Amino acid sequence: MKKSIRIAASLSLAMALGVFALTGCGGSGNGSETAEGVMSHEEYMAAANDSEVVIDTYVQAKQSWWEDKATIYAQSKDGAYFIYNMACSEEDYAKLTPGTKIRVTGYKTEWSGEIEVAEGATFEILSDDTYVASPVDVTSLLGTDELIEHQNELVSFKGMTVEASKDANGNDVAFLYNWDGSGTDGNDLYFNVSLNGNTYTFTVESYLCDNTTDVYAAVKALNIGDVIDMEGFLYWYEGVNPHITSVTAAQ
Repeated sequence: MKKSIRIAASLSLAMALGVFALTGCGGSGNGSETAEGVMSHEEYMAAANDSEVVIDTYVQAKQSWWEDKATIYAQSKDGAYFIYNMACSEEDYAKLTPGTKIRVTGYKTEWSGEIEVAEGATFEILSDDTYVASPVDVTSLLGTDELIEHQNELVSFKGMTVEASKDANGNDVAFLYNWDGSGTDGNDLYFNVSLNGNTYTFTVESYLCDNTTDVYAAVKALNIGDVIDMEGFLYWYEGVNPHITSVTAAQ
């Protein structure tokens, strides 16, 4: 994902939708554990874009916090969510540990195929239970219409081969800093992997897994031809573009 374009577009979306008149509280607190109007994942997916949505879900990973805005991956037993730039104080961001149950009130939107809760949503922390998802192996679904049904879930890919990318000088390399090779250490990592003759581009999103993480180091150490297993969140950007959180040699 080209972050500068993404940030500009999200600001335009927030302006287009206007000031949110939301029912959830903007932070922690133990509100009612059940509420009228809370949607199942199926109902959320069926809702029209730009319509108000209310979901109960569980934090799985935190991608970023800045200027009282948090971006997170969340998942329930019936499906997953990407919640972009949710209103959140730094104090409350620290409370959003994996498994924490939250109620999110916001607007559903789509960004280049990615279904998400738009910038400006609010949330409250619920206290009745916790849930941490296990990765679902979707290797066999690559290249099929069924794959998108797992969008934003924690997933795994098995036995994929690292393919060459072209750097700015036209050389074959195992990964690029940024999608076009224009970055440096600390930027997103992009790398190509193949299965059954088809090649896909996967990403280490630096806001989610920065250059101090094991996965960032693992991708920097890849060689063309390596066969690897991976885990990550099934993000979508004009097609499948997983945000990878773990890379290991294939078992």
